[in-house]
Amino acid sequence: MGDVGGDNPRRARKLWMPTKIINSSDTNAYAAALGEVTAALRAGALVLFPTETVYGVAANALHAEAMTRLRELKNADAARPFTVHLGRRADAGRYLISPSPVLRRLARKAWPGPLTLVGHEDRPEATEVGQQCGPSELANIYHQQKVALRFPDHPVAQRLLGEAQVPVVASSANARGLRPPTDFAAALRAMEGRVEFAIDAARTRFNAASTVVEVRGHEWAVQRPGALDERTLRRLARSLVLMVCTGNSCRSPMAEHMFRQQLARQLQCTLAELPLAGYEVASAGTFAPPGGAASRGSLDEMARRGVDLGEHRSRPLTVELIQQAERIYAMSPEHRTAVLAMVPGAAGRVELLDPAGPVSDPIGGSPEEYRYCAAHIERAVAARLKEFLDEDRNW
Repeated sequence: MGDVGGDNPRRARKLWMPTKIINSSDTNAYAAALGEVTAALRAGALVLFPTETVYGVAANALHAEAMTRLRELKNADAARPFTVHLGRRADAGRYLISPSPVLRRLARKAWPGPLTLVGHEDRPEATEVGQQCGPSELANIYHQQKVALRFPDHPVAQRLLGEAQVPVVASSANARGLRPPTDFAAALRAMEGRVEFAIDAARTRFNAASTVVEVRGHEWAVQRPGALDERTLRRLARSLVLMVCTGNSCRSPMAEHMFRQQLARQLQCTLAELPLAGYEVASAGTFAPPGGAASRGSLDEMARRGVDLGEHRSRPLTVELIQQAERIYAMSPEHRTAVLAMVPGAAGRVELLDPAGPVSDPIGGSPEEYRYCAAHIERAVAARLKEFLDEDRNW
């Protein structure tokens, strides 16, 4: 076969080589061959492999000859960036020093999956991977202080990438301008004789490439449409924390405002900037009338703390709110039960605000009872906020 995009017969003969095919459905044969494949990948071989979207060709980003060959396959110039493919979500931390909460949130919610995240890194040489690279190797991973990261949702890809033990970049297994292959036969036709190994996993799950999203700070934009649509991405980029009590007039409004204030302080932003960072805090009641005001006791106690609850209006708990919320904090076991009665699938997202026990209802009580309730909520919110932010800071 000739070179992709070229007509030089001497180059075509140079690129032609036997391609060893490995069938991933033969578990024993695949397990036995994997060590050979990963060792060859580290040594500069090109490997045709499956993802959940399309077939790709993998290369060791630290191997100059492998990168030259990959660029020849794609008829790509030396400045063309390739996507780093990860075997574990946590490996993303090796390529970015301080990724934004939005990027981490998208990675946490959408990975493994058909999403490529482009992150900005001002000091690529200071990253864990950058410290292992020379300038030319670094240029294979970063382009204009940006790196594209992908964690595919395919067991074959994850095992290959996880055991490679080197930065692996990959591109779809097609010539530029042609449709990326979604089945092994098409991928092999395009790459046989040009790669040392080809892993057969039949047809991919999706019939589209991954969606490419560039994230800069709190802002993100789709660079290439793909398997994930923009509506899904908007949902994934947002974190809604929902507080639930009975009437949405005392406990949950106080918890909502305390969580929002503490969150803004921790993120060192204003309350108005929280939605720009993708954070929303809300409250609802299991038996709340729509449009009701906060209770007098809650108004007074929160005013004493410098918070105006005058604009609060109660709203009933709905299936839609439950489905949208990433975290749901209930004031009592009864409220948690009510949430699960509406959406049983929310079991992993709804917890008591205070794991030690319920927050007592101060409705109709004295100012001291409201003060005690607010102090209880404040302590519980501080503990839950730490958990929440730690999760958003980790991969």
